[in-house]
Amino acid sequence: MLKNYFKIAIAVLRRRKFFTFISLFGISFTLTILLVLTSFIDKVVGDNYPDKKRDRSLYINRLEQRGKQSMNSSSPSYYFLSHFAGGMKTPQKMTIFSGFNGTNTYINNKKIAVDYKYTDANYWDVLEYDFLEGKPFNRQQVANAERVAVISEDMKKEYFGDVPSVTGKFIEADNVKYRVIGVVKDIPITSYMTYSQIYLPYTVSKTDYKSKSYMGGFNAILLGATTADVPKMKAEYDQIVSRIPVEDKKQFDHLYSHANSYVASYVDTGNESQNGVVLVLTVIGVFVFIFMSLPTLNLVNINITRIMERSSEIGVRKAFGASSKTLVYQFIVENIILTLLGGIIGLVLSFIAIQLINSASFIPNLELGINFTVLGIGLLVCLIFGALSGVYPAWRMSKLNVVTALKAQ
Repeated sequence: MLKNYFKIAIAVLRRRKFFTFISLFGISFTLTILLVLTSFIDKVVGDNYPDKKRDRSLYINRLEQRGKQSMNSSSPSYYFLSHFAGGMKTPQKMTIFSGFNGTNTYINNKKIAVDYKYTDANYWDVLEYDFLEGKPFNRQQVANAERVAVISEDMKKEYFGDVPSVTGKFIEADNVKYRVIGVVKDIPITSYMTYSQIYLPYTVSKTDYKSKSYMGGFNAILLGATTADVPKMKAEYDQIVSRIPVEDKKQFDHLYSHANSYVASYVDTGNESQNGVVLVLTVIGVFVFIFMSLPTLNLVNINITRIMERSSEIGVRKAFGASSKTLVYQFIVENIILTLLGGIIGLVLSFIAIQLINSASFIPNLELGINFTVLGIGLLVCLIFGALSGVYPAWRMSKLNVVTALKAQ
């Protein structure tokens, strides 16, 4: 029976080519946008380089002090993280590192914008960067405040050119020269917690990392021995924070800081009263709903027009005993076939669009792709799209009176 429905669907599509084109265009264009968006989200959230131990890690990237009339929210300081979180017993390891900052450097009278960040030695143990040459700086080098640097692959090419090795060479950043001891695989800027072009020991920082202020520009990652340690680390950190006094009791009466999963920390709003995950899911949900509603309503109108054109066919089939249930089922299947055809076109267009985006390098080092997750979401969207746009027209068709349907032609 499905084979017959497929033949009927193809015949109907060929009968009115203009309506078919409009329908397929609406479906494929909508699906292309959604697939590219899904691919972007999947790459940003799902790509686990270099934090490959994400399943047993917690991230600390925000500290908020709140009073009745004032609020101060920022990244914690090195002192806050090392003094309070540094004494935790559950984590196997902990690393403290800064966010990335921008500066300029010059090579052959050419100005180059570079991003740099400060890390401790544990950074290279907790995270797993792919070293293309050299090695990371160690604890002794950090303790000695040696001016050494690990740079990214794109920084190597931009600063030194096409040379086989740069280990031992010097790179200048913020008017200071650092000896390059390693080169790592590039990271896109969307992975903002681990992204940088130059990685430096935190002890060479020009800012006072020894300041006892709670607020600063540092983040931390807590690494558990197993995934079972994650809830224990979270509970231990929450308990520690609950005992920390606020800095200025005249302005603030509450202090908030959390050790979150990667996704929760990635979308943290910086406001304790606003959940970042809920906010992002709401925004994406509203966008998808609005974006799908317009072509769905368009397709519903086109399908209703097609039904009225096929009223005589419906009347004849009803006269010969076809039930409304059978006709509804047939029409919904036909509509799903239409959306699947549009889905195939949308998939091809998505692949082309992703290749164009990658080649244009709108976001350096961010390579989008269509994987099984994206394909699965695309198939689900097609099925939902087909069902939603076919239910109401099918219901209208089931209500057609046999005599009225036969007289319509």
